[in-house]
Amino acid sequence: MDFLSASTSFAGELLQRTSSTARVQQMVQLSLTPVFLLAAIGAVLNVMNQRLTWIVDRVHALERMAESELHTRDIESLPVLRQRRRYAHTAINLSTGAGLLICAVVGLTFVSAFVRPALGSIVAMCWIVAMTLVFGSLLSFLLETRLATKSIVDTRRLSRRLLRRRDNEDGNEPSPDQE
Repeated sequence: MDFLSASTSFAGELLQRTSSTARVQQMVQLSLTPVFLLAAIGAVLNVMNQRLTWIVDRVHALERMAESELHTRDIESLPVLRQRRRYAHTAINLSTGAGLLICAVVGLTFVSAFVRPALGSIVAMCWIVAMTLVFGSLLSFLLETRLATKSIVDTRRLSRRLLRRRDNEDGNEPSPDQE
């Protein structure tokens, strides 16, 4: 019976705390800033997803060419495309994580106004981690676009260097055409 009276008193207390329209309006206003950031993250995610889709399609097409032994000079750009794919994928993952944390910030901000103990420290930590993820995402996106804007000659040179580095890590001798 104590459980029912405790839950009734908790529900009554929660209802009393949330009945203030002004308090609810204030919490909605406080939640707007993170929501705008969430919209911006969504827009950046859209751009990054389009870029990743193009890169993946291009890598698959070049890999099919390589398997069919229709060697063209375009195949030489595969290592750089694969690196771009890693950067784009990392950027998308970090942005998605940031978006999820921003959702948590909005929810916790709203809930923290009506419950005890205060959740301000948790909200602050979620915000800091979300901003760190946004920073990492934009940095990864910057690296991907930096690779994308290299000239064809630079791309091929970088591809050869990436292949040599991978071969050295694997303990393989580079093939004569990679020299």
